[in-house]
Amino acid sequence: MIEKMKRAMNARRLAACVAVALAAGGAAPVVAQDAKQILTLTKASWVAVREYDGNDLLYFTNLLAWRCGVDRIRFSVNGERLAPLEHEPCHEDEAAPNALYAEDILPYLTYPLGSVQSVTVEVSFPDGSEETGEYQRGAVLTR
Repeated sequence: MIEKMKRAMNARRLAACVAVALAAGGAAPVVAQDAKQILTLTKASWVAVREYDGNDLLYFTNLLAWRCGVDRIRFSVNGERLAPLEHEPCHEDEAAPNALYAEDILPYLTYPLGSVQSVTVEVSFPDGSEETGEYQRGAVLTR
């Protein structure tokens, strides 16, 4: 119950940030400070694990939606060494630069069923700061 309340609270914060951004400048390109603020507020939702078709799918959808405002995203599973998250580039010449179009780069990675027990994510921002999120399977498992 507490986890659901936290997620609802984060969703409200995200909606407020988006509303402020839209009121301030319409559909302006994402600036690094906006992305940093929103990602900081939504850290609990940076990743999700879904059991599907006999696999664990590790999703990075929230992070990828704000990738144009970050310098680097690295992750590790089960305490392994941090590795860069491969993602498509920003589409800066379009109205929605964060849109996901690539068919060969998906917003998730596939692992054997039950194997993703913990995830660490490190996000580096253009101002030189970093945020790290640590997640246990039970906290990010969706059904």
